[in-house]
Amino acid sequence: MAEPDVDGRTRRATEQRESRRAAILDAALEAFGTRGYHQTHVSDILSLAGIARGTFYLYFDGKSAVFLELLEGLLAELGDSIVGVETGPGSPPVEAQLADTVRRILATVSNNRLLTAVVVREAVGLDAEVDARLSAFYGRLLAYIREALIEGQRIGFVRALDVEVAAMCILGTIKQFMEHLVRLDDDATVDVRRMALAVLDFNLRGLTTHQPA
Repeated sequence: MAEPDVDGRTRRATEQRESRRAAILDAALEAFGTRGYHQTHVSDILSLAGIARGTFYLYFDGKSAVFLELLEGLLAELGDSIVGVETGPGSPPVEAQLADTVRRILATVSNNRLLTAVVVREAVGLDAEVDARLSAFYGRLLAYIREALIEGQRIGFVRALDVEVAAMCILGTIKQFMEHLVRLDDDATVDVRRMALAVLDFNLRGLTTHQPA
């Protein structure tokens, strides 16, 4: 007599749960991105996912829980874009490292426009936990920029300036570009490398061709 395929059933059940969870997240992303967070109801997510209300609540407590999981995924991807500034022999120039980090961040935003649009437009003040996650990400990015500027000063690349204020200015520019990207049409061509270089060029060199007498 053949033994029951317990492992096979367990695997299929796990795959089904993961597939259903992913379907809910995909449906929520579409709903949040097209309707906005506040105008989206659980019923909208159910309709898009093609599931019953009871099934939804097996996975999430409500739409805020779904949004938080989507946000965590986006922030994790953005966080992976931020790597420490290398200073050893043969390391790339600090400006090139900064530009690569900005490029990766803007590319992630461009590839996740629906969710980033919700974050840019509605996430601040939405929920204490959401605020904490966003604050932690921006704090990490600010610390990275600050570290890069300090290293640039050490090697004589960055002039004497208020590093804290300069870092906040660069961060503000990046956030503005994030907002710009999510407002573009889906079929718009985005040159994130050019944008990243422009961000760094403006923030590191300003507007004038020379210092006034």
